[in-house]
Amino acid sequence: MNVRFIKPDGKSETMTYYPDVLRGESVRIFDTTLRDGEQTPGIAFTLEEKVEIARQLDKLGVDVIEAGFPISSHDEQTAVKTITKEGFDATICGLARVIREDIDACIDADVDMVHVFVSTSDIQRETTIMKSRDEVCEISVESVEYVKSHGVQCLFSAMDASRTDLDYLIRIFKLVEEAGVDAINVPDTVGVLVPSMMYNLMSQIRENITVPLDVHCHNDFGLAVANTLMAVEAGARQVQVAINGLGERAGNANLAEVVMSLHSIYGAKTGIRTEYLYETSKILERLTGMHILPNTPIVGENAFSHESGIHAHGVLKASATFEPGIMTPEMVGHKRRIVVGKHTGAHAVAEKLNDVGIEVTQEQLEEILNRVKEVGSKGKMVTDADLYTIAEVVLGELGEQEQVLKLKELSVMTGTCMTSTAVVRAIVRGKERAVAEIGVGPVDAALNAVKSLFSEFETVKLRDLRIDAITGGSDALADVMIAVEDEKGRIVTARGVREDIVLASVDALVSGINRLFFRKKRN
Repeated sequence: MNVRFIKPDGKSETMTYYPDVLRGESVRIFDTTLRDGEQTPGIAFTLEEKVEIARQLDKLGVDVIEAGFPISSHDEQTAVKTITKEGFDATICGLARVIREDIDACIDADVDMVHVFVSTSDIQRETTIMKSRDEVCEISVESVEYVKSHGVQCLFSAMDASRTDLDYLIRIFKLVEEAGVDAINVPDTVGVLVPSMMYNLMSQIRENITVPLDVHCHNDFGLAVANTLMAVEAGARQVQVAINGLGERAGNANLAEVVMSLHSIYGAKTGIRTEYLYETSKILERLTGMHILPNTPIVGENAFSHESGIHAHGVLKASATFEPGIMTPEMVGHKRRIVVGKHTGAHAVAEKLNDVGIEVTQEQLEEILNRVKEVGSKGKMVTDADLYTIAEVVLGELGEQEQVLKLKELSVMTGTCMTSTAVVRAIVRGKERAVAEIGVGPVDAALNAVKSLFSEFETVKLRDLRIDAITGGSDALADVMIAVEDEKGRIVTARGVREDIVLASVDALVSGINRLFFRKKRN
């Protein structure tokens, strides 16, 4: 695949990335977050949460939403039926064993598609369902025919296909194809395939089967995404994925990683509106309580962050120098960040200072850089507030007169029902004000009160809040890092360190608001 980059001088340059094996091909996205994703240990969605996720998935543009396993419980069937009534563009699918009661539960939930599955590997077939190969073939055909007799789509899965005898696997696939199945799914149920094996398996199935092929990969060895892509190379045109890679054990193939690989590397097409990928990931983080690692591809906080001097310098001149180039943060609804620390170069520091209007001489820049590296070398994260504080010392910038919000007094009252009340007194643009706000706990109440003090920052959003204990014991210092964002998407980070976690949180927020105001004033 040839990719054209625009260089800083305005000239273009073409680079070859990957053979055009899939260029222009369309791949359907089957999302199983609400089914296999909910089987993640420790995760259980309420009805309201399921509907919220389904709405987001439809907004994202997935082709199929596997809404659940209706026969598993009355609540599950209610949830699936509620989702089908939403009138989404996406096809709504319900899971069923090759049992009529399961299929009836799906049909009663008004799904558009029934996903029937049965174990086909000898180890699962003999141990779990205790049926012969011929019996499995018979009930599979009967189930597909029963689904199709009700006028809905049917997807057939041979569970543990990757450990099933190939001749038998192709035999059962041919039988369900003759029975009228709409698509066939090939699951790597226990995640044991490597990409070359997946390619060979799917290629041989493709040679014998004409209906669309689907693939479902688990991530037990960290190969779910790679195996999914190999399956598509070999002929699959539908992929089963989950937001944030949720699912049984180590999870399923990650939707964002599969989609962006298909779009940016292969040049294939999907119906996904990629600008909502980051937003969708964050919604699932909130609802599941399972936070993704900062270095998670595509949607992690570090996915487009740079600290190394060489990297930051290159990215500031042309993003394609140390980013893929064929994928930008804007494409996935993310933002690029330049982070300062012990690996930072002068260009990154100068850019961040210039971004808030702080002009420095070369001598001053070198001194600021030396101090940044000194702080970073001690293992401390250098926030925007740290950088600006260092610049204050070196330049005499940002004195008291620049503090639009200065805390005078904080009082917090905590009740017995989780609700707390915070009263904050502060100097706002030279005038004293006092407000009271409630929240879920003392930190939430105090932060709500601070935000309400300054009407110009009503739209300030807390992008991140992290609390660490610097020392051990009950008197440990609380180190609070807050990232705040204004209405134009500008983000700054600030830190507060106190023995009192509430005061540390308030210090960090006050500092962040002051930084946002200064940045807005400078720009």
